[in-house]
Formats: sequence, structure tokens, C-alpha cells
Amino acid sequence: MHIIFILIAISVVVAAGFLAAFLWAVRSGQYDDDYTPAVRMLFENEYKPAGKSEKLEQKTS
Repeated sequence: MHIIFILIAISVVVAAGFLAAFLWAVRSGQYDDDYTPAVRMLFENEYKPAGKSEKLEQKTS
């Protein structure tokens, strides 16, 4: 019977730790911008290898 009380106490401590971490993240601004990460990949520039872009610049100069 004592083990049940120990397990309940441990689970309450763990839950309080997760709640504290969540509140810290909210207060520090981790969840302020929830739109940009979802569409960031749509607006990234295309990958240009350094060697090819330098060769094109040298030919046009």
C-alpha cells in the first residue's frame, strides 16, 4: 500500500516539472510565432552550389 503513495508522489513531482517547463517556455516566447515555421519551407531560396554560381559570375564578367 505504501508503494502506491510513493508512486503518486513521484508522478505529482514529474507532472509539476513538466508544468513548470511548459510555463517557462510560454513566458520566454517559445510559442509566439506558430505560423512562420509551418510555411518557412515554402519561401526558402533554391540551393545554389558555390562552384556553379562562381563560374557563372566569371563568365558574365
